[in-house]
Amino acid sequence: MKILYLGGTGTISAACVAESVRQGHRVDVLNRGRAARLRPLPDGVGQVTADAADPDAVRSALAGTRYDVVANFLSYDAANAAAMVEVFDGQVGQYLHVSSASIYHKPVRRVPFTESTTRLNPFVAYSRDKIAAEEVLERAYAVRGFPVTIVRPSHTYDDGSPPLPGGWSAWDRVARGDEVCVPGDGTNLWTVTHADDLAVGLVGLLGNASAVGEDFHITSDEALPWDELYRVIALTTGVPSRLVHLPSEFYPMLAPGWIWAELVLGDLGHSAVFDNSKIRRFVPAFRPTITWAAGARRLAAWRQEHATDVAPDPETDALLERLVRGHHAARRAVATLAP
Repeated sequence: MKILYLGGTGTISAACVAESVRQGHRVDVLNRGRAARLRPLPDGVGQVTADAADPDAVRSALAGTRYDVVANFLSYDAANAAAMVEVFDGQVGQYLHVSSASIYHKPVRRVPFTESTTRLNPFVAYSRDKIAAEEVLERAYAVRGFPVTIVRPSHTYDDGSPPLPGGWSAWDRVARGDEVCVPGDGTNLWTVTHADDLAVGLVGLLGNASAVGEDFHITSDEALPWDELYRVIALTTGVPSRLVHLPSEFYPMLAPGWIWAELVLGDLGHSAVFDNSKIRRFVPAFRPTITWAAGARRLAAWRQEHATDVAPDPETDALLERLVRGHHAARRAVATLAP
């Protein structure tokens, strides 16, 4: 097949590009020309330079070119989704839209999530925009037969990007033996997925006619408490963990404007457990194999090999320290109310 990725260099899309090439597909990527963050584009992958947020630029860059599949990792709201329908309607056999599993109902009413779980997230603007984009695409399929498939990744990482609020700065705090603030009381179950595992499921949907008009989440089957996610890092780095806890609603108060603060309140602070039966029915090859323990070892190895790329960011480290101080201040305040 001939596949176009809008994006192609991010955590998830780069893994999908590599998996597509591995499976023998012809692949192009369209983006503003930025280099892949973790791994270079495989040999033979074509580069189309355009701003994926500009429909006219996309249309102009692709004039005269037809693809079997377009996979868009760079569409974030209803307006862009509607524009992409106009760009690709009648020009592509399948349009795969990358949404987000953060759209599922918050507060969580029932786990595991299935694809029919109600979509509602009043806490996170990103999630609300993703819901609106899905609704546009679903209408385009129902009214015009636009050949859309929707994929909802959850919290996905690769060897160079730890799935932690604060990224490598948070990892470094664990490795230094500093206190680290964990969302809530650390017991809610959370699913992290390695991009290489997700790529098998997503690429398996490409060119699959029965997947048109369908939606899928693609995640690991392993759900661990947040405390355990951090303890695995501590075990990997050989340093005892020093975990403290902070209610989710305090994050936006202590770190206003920090993207992770909103995500803790509206996503990470809830349980995220997924039923992957549907993706397995459509893509029998999808069998996640990278556990968090294995993923943490891969992250540790990457960190050791790329020490200059993972130095803690002083601003982020100061923010993480402020969260820790917030925990201790809250404990002291509560102690004054004790009988």
